[in-house]
Amino acid sequence: MGIMKKIALYPGTFDPITNGHFDIIERALNLFDEVIVAVALSADKKPMYMLDERIVMVKAALMGLKNVTVVGFDNLTVELAKSNNATVLIRGLRAVSDFEYELQLGYLNNSLDEEIETVYLMPKLQHAFISSSIVRNLLKFNAKTEHLVPKEVQKIIAEKKSCILQ
Repeated sequence: MGIMKKIALYPGTFDPITNGHFDIIERALNLFDEVIVAVALSADKKPMYMLDERIVMVKAALMGLKNVTVVGFDNLTVELAKSNNATVLIRGLRAVSDFEYELQLGYLNNSLDEEIETVYLMPKLQHAFISSSIVRNLLKFNAKTEHLVPKEVQKIIAEKKSCILQ
């Protein structure tokens, strides 16, 4: 029997994907054989971008990376992990304020599937303040966001904005 690949799942809404998310994905790729970026439908969060748009953005941002795949999902994260042979969930921690929620989520996921481990990764300090909600707020006010999102994503956001304005 061959050596099993260590597959990690990085779930999130990615509305839109930020440089912080990208940083976490790069770090995860240094630790695991494969990373699956799972874009959640998250209808309850009322995302700014539709699921298919977010998947396109994530794929565009990750184009240059190897051993990473992007999927959309609307089921329990642990079910998605199991169906993709992922035994590790990746979660990003920016600040202490994220910790309590993420810890609770980690315990919940482990209670649903004892084989699932959650690994918490911190983005580089220069990305620690970035969140998708900050980016969305800036976009509402037509403020600059190119320093917060991958350039491929900025291009998609700009194209979408110009389509809306026409």
